[in-house]
Amino acid sequence: MYHSITLVGNLGKDPETRYTPSGKQVTNFSLATSEKWTGADGEKHEKTIWWRVAAWGKLGEIAAQYLNKGSKVLVIGRMNADDKGGPRIFTRTDGSAGSSFEVTADTIKFLSSKPADNGEAETEVVEAEADPIPF
Repeated sequence: MYHSITLVGNLGKDPETRYTPSGKQVTNFSLATSEKWTGADGEKHEKTIWWRVAAWGKLGEIAAQYLNKGSKVLVIGRMNADDKGGPRIFTRTDGSAGSSFEVTADTIKFLSSKPADNGEAETEVVEAEADPIPF
């Protein structure tokens, strides 16, 4: 069985790169996805879900090079669950409970605009994919 999740959102902070003890590179970033709607009473509502994204190897290297806080990206990947199939639960420094949805990226498309030489915004779409998983 296989599952896939597609997310489009904005980075909440700059990506962070680290290395495993075996030397494998992983880049992590937080991604906010938002849903906006107007209720029957005319009141506007917004719900934001935060995701922790891990990009391994060359994909992580590219993400670290091109992404920064506020970048808009499309991520296709696999959702990681805890042993019971739910999000990772943790305790914040203030003692309150929190949860984190975690995704391992297979594909990242960079959707943000960058300024062109003439001062106008120019959309740059860069796509990167993870190395294939050996079976």
